[in-house]
Amino acid sequence: MTTKINENAIRLFEKSFIDNWELPALTDYGVSGSTLTYGGLAEAMAHVHIFYELCGIKPGDHIALVGKNTPAWVTVFMATITYGAVIVPILQDFNPADMQHIVNHSESVLLFTTRSLWDAIDFDQLPRVRAVLLTDEHHEVVAEKPSAGVSEAQHNAPATFAERYASGFYRNHIRYPDVPVNQMMVLNYTSGTTGFSKGVMLTSRNLAGNIVYAINSGLMYQQSRSLSFLPLAHAYGCMFDLLAPLAAGSHVTLLGRMPTPKILLKAMADVKPNLILCVPLILEKIYNKMIVPMISRGALRWALAVPYLDTRIYAKIRQKLIEAFGGEFEVVIVGGAALNAEVEEFLYKIKFPFTVGYGMTECAPLVSFTPWQEFVPHSSGRILHGLMECKILSDDPENTPGEICVRGTNAMVGYFHNEEATSKVIDAEGWLHTGDMGTISADGTIFIRGRLKTMLLSSNGQNIYPEEIEAKLNNMLYVSESLVVEREGKLVALVYPDFEAMDQLGVTREELPELMETVRAELNKLVAPYERIARIQLIANEFEKTPKKSIKRYLYSN
Repeated sequence: MTTKINENAIRLFEKSFIDNWELPALTDYGVSGSTLTYGGLAEAMAHVHIFYELCGIKPGDHIALVGKNTPAWVTVFMATITYGAVIVPILQDFNPADMQHIVNHSESVLLFTTRSLWDAIDFDQLPRVRAVLLTDEHHEVVAEKPSAGVSEAQHNAPATFAERYASGFYRNHIRYPDVPVNQMMVLNYTSGTTGFSKGVMLTSRNLAGNIVYAINSGLMYQQSRSLSFLPLAHAYGCMFDLLAPLAAGSHVTLLGRMPTPKILLKAMADVKPNLILCVPLILEKIYNKMIVPMISRGALRWALAVPYLDTRIYAKIRQKLIEAFGGEFEVVIVGGAALNAEVEEFLYKIKFPFTVGYGMTECAPLVSFTPWQEFVPHSSGRILHGLMECKILSDDPENTPGEICVRGTNAMVGYFHNEEATSKVIDAEGWLHTGDMGTISADGTIFIRGRLKTMLLSSNGQNIYPEEIEAKLNNMLYVSESLVVEREGKLVALVYPDFEAMDQLGVTREELPELMETVRAELNKLVAPYERIARIQLIANEFEKTPKKSIKRYLYSN
């Protein structure tokens, strides 16, 4: 059973800003003199509070925010929730039409964005928005409805601040409003693979459940260092790269640029983070660029086949990988999608300190987690006992997959203005139907097999999980990414080739069809008879993806 906590996220932030006043809170990586202390961040937020007050923003009003990870983005986010308003963080990778739809659907009255994104937005298509301000240009008002009073408020805010805090802004000035634990604080739109995104209503209690768990588990602590490179507009990055660290008194460094392996490893060497959060794609790229070339060399490949010698080599590889990640982290937490099985097995074999968690935007986001020392390969961690509970819709939950259902402190209250979608996922007993299929062990460890919506049924009644076949296919030479679909009762694999590997090995485009037949034959040896692929269909371009980099399956299902 779960015990709903009554910790208030606003009070957690209030206490942290007071207690950690002189300590560094935020640094913009690579920008000299950009570090903000907790006191400096609190003061910047107080400026936004006064601006909101002057232009008539009320507690509960919705404020949209879109742009890359910067101290200015963080300031608007934190100022909005500590004012008692609702923040609507929007992934900057959404196309302009989707962005405008979200701003309108969320009923936002102000939009904070950047110059580059603003140029693609049509203000006339945002009827509720009173004004648009640029976070990268000192909150310049670039569009405003007649008589909105936003420019005037922006002009008067500095003088009002100077008058109100004539002798300076100090920690004793921090007192944020009382926001009930069941009140919405964040309206986060999903980046779903099955169609248009839905607005997830996350309350103070949902946020506090995640924050308290992160702090109590020792994942982050006062002046621990973190390197933030996941999108802060996404629930995973927002919680564990921003909200929980700021509540713990951590020092967050914002990467603010595309996290290519080269840039990421350089930043990690500079920051030396104590905790690393990443999505599988990043870890897989580093594995392919750093580890695979190393263990593929003739002499080393031979040595790895020798007992005892392999243990020493694996220890050296492990140490080299740890040093590449900054050398001072305690664990790498992988989330957001399934980790490639080959990568996971290798990291586990060399005893690299990593673990895989499970979450979703609808749980702000955490559902399950296990410390790396207790991590079970191919699992997604243990359910958060005391915060969340889980059941599997199966007659044999430990062995036969069924839909994973969860409920508890972290679970959302529903989708904004979408009662139909809410009723489809939250049943009468309060269980949130995740849409993921899996099993659960006696100790609450979750094993995910695939998505309910993508599960296929074989001619002899066997359940087929395309994701499991794709994981094996993606490990094969010449395959960059794949999608398994059903065509006329047979399984077909759509494959985007690995052109980089082909060029390195001197393979021509003309040889691809024959190579793919070899790949298909090898794959069919690794899967069950009912999972065998009838043919491979090559596609010319990369699959269309969500901002979270998951393939939009619905575009390829027919």
